[in-house]
Parts: sequence; structure tokens; C-alpha cells
Amino acid sequence: MSMIDSVRRQIVPIHPEGYKFIAIFAVIALILAWIWSPLGWIGFILTMWCAYFFRDPPRVTPLREGLIVSPADGIVSSIGYFTPPPELGLGDKPLSRISVFMSVFDCHVNRAPVTGRITRIAYKPGLFLNADLDKASEDNERNSMIIETAHGRFGVVQIAGLIARRILSFSREGDSIGTGERFGLIRFGSRVDVYMPDNAVPLVGLGSKAIAGETVLADLSSTEPRRSYKVG
Repeated sequence: MSMIDSVRRQIVPIHPEGYKFIAIFAVIALILAWIWSPLGWIGFILTMWCAYFFRDPPRVTPLREGLIVSPADGIVSSIGYFTPPPELGLGDKPLSRISVFMSVFDCHVNRAPVTGRITRIAYKPGLFLNADLDKASEDNERNSMIIETAHGRFGVVQIAGLIARRILSFSREGDSIGTGERFGLIRFGSRVDVYMPDNAVPLVGLGSKAIAGETVLADLSSTEPRRSYKVG
């Protein structure tokens, strides 16, 4: 392997949505440096953070039938049964849900948890409460979609957070999508909820670290009992 190839393998790609923000941060850093050099260093650090925020690293996705992978990087903040948003059209019966909370230091490119066809996408404006709060599921700005699969319908909800101000969707109704494929992005700090059929067995615990497109959240084909966890 050449030195150039080695460097390329270590450089994490930046999502195109981030270029304009990185440029804005860089210009501000130059202005701050012109005013006072210590401020310029602060601007430089913030510019590096912005580039880090919009990173879009490749992921290795497990593809066995029945697996449900994480749609987001972050911490598993909620596991249980919750009523899905009304715009999803999944009824008012509580469904199994796993939530992944993304901090401003997590990668914010979202990936499909299952393979199927997107039959509904619904955007709802709202507030910008802390996305880690249960109330955020009802009150915050969100973008919801239904993925129809051979195992049933899955609801995937992108929820804006305390400082998030834009939810982006790369998909459209009628699109087919594969497990681990990119479907959206949220700026800056947010949450993604996955509503699943009742036979989905969670394989993560509260506080678990999840990696979008790689971490298996639940299994539809598992015959083992639900796991319990302890914090070490």
C-alpha cells in the first residue's frame, strides 16, 4: 500500500451538507484571528469541531434476516413501549421502541435500521426541547417515516434536539432502502426513535453505545429470552 493510499484510508469523509458550515466557521475564524489572535485559535478549534460533526465514515452493516440495526450514533436512551406519533398512521396502541440520543460529538448521518420500502414520510414542526426527554417525542420538531418490510411496518422518527434547527431527509416516499443505507441527517444534537413489531427482541441495554449501520438494536428472529443488563 502506498503512502497516499494509507492517508486516504485514515481520512474520514465529510458529508456534502457540511461544506458550507465548515466554510462559514473558517471565515469567522479568520475574522477573529484578524481581531485578536487568541480568538482566531478558538475559531480554528470550532471549525475543526464542525468538520468533525459532519463526518460520514463508512460502516460495516450486518445483513442477516431479522436484524434491526441502529439508525444513529449515540447512546441508547430509551427502551420500552410507547405510542407512535399520529402522523405515522400506526394507531394509538403502544409499540416497542428503542431511542438513540445523539450528542453534538456524535456522527449525525442517519441510516436505515431495516430493508424495505418507504411508504410514508411526514414532517411536523415543533419545539426544540432536550431530545433526551420523553416529552420531546411529542413536542419537538420531527420527521417520521414508515418502512414496509416482509416482517411488518417499522416507524423511524428523527427528532430535533435542544440546539438542532434542521432535519434533512435524503429519501422519498416509494423509495426502496437497504439496511445501513443513509436516509437523513440532523443538525446539531438530536434523537432517532425506532418503532418495531412486538416480536422484536432488544439486544441492547439503556446506556449502551450505538453505532449507526453497525450496532444491532434488536432481532426479529431471536428465540432467546429478553436480556438484562447491569452498569459496571
